[in-house]
Amino acid sequence: MKNVIAITQARMSSTRLPGKVMKTMGSQTMLGLHISRISRSRKITKLVVATTENSADDIIVMEARKYHAEVFRGSETDVLDRYYQAARTFNAEIIIRITSDCPLIDPVLIDRAIVLLEESGKDYVANIIKLSFPDGQDTEAFTFATLERAWKEAVTPYDREHVTPYIRTHAIGAKSFNILNFENETDLSNIRMTVDSAEDFLRVEEMVKLHGIEVGWKEYLINN
Repeated sequence: MKNVIAITQARMSSTRLPGKVMKTMGSQTMLGLHISRISRSRKITKLVVATTENSADDIIVMEARKYHAEVFRGSETDVLDRYYQAARTFNAEIIIRITSDCPLIDPVLIDRAIVLLEESGKDYVANIIKLSFPDGQDTEAFTFATLERAWKEAVTPYDREHVTPYIRTHAIGAKSFNILNFENETDLSNIRMTVDSAEDFLRVEEMVKLHGIEVGWKEYLINN
């Protein structure tokens, strides 16, 4: 069985809604809810919260450990390096990339991405190349070799900050990455389940109030 490491990035200094990951949704912080949902994946070996070395993010470290997640601290701006060093530290063979602004991420989608990666033999599998799932259900899976190649080759600030665009934009040609997108049967990409703003937070908070924290992503759309 391969070592599958889910790595989620989190920091307190988000631009539009600072400190959002520590805001409370129901009985949990947004980060705690996020971790709890990822932890229900049946395919991941370990969950790592990758944050920065800034002292402001000490609170993220404490919250992650409260939920029994591993922690890695690295560069604030070179997030690709942060992911690579975290993956190397925990001997990842497969990496799941998620971001902490997606508190309602569905563990079933995480497992689907892992299975597709393993069965297809692709370098990279995701549901974000052609958008069809609600914004906030973004899931990416890729091999360590794929991440390492991107880490070595990507040079632009955008590619270093956003981790995987280099992989997706190098999917054509003799030395391209072999990638696969999986889609929802209906295009629901206009629905927001992510948290970038105060308005987003209130919307997702209401979803949690109505449906709790253990339902699948489709149930959150009922009465919303």
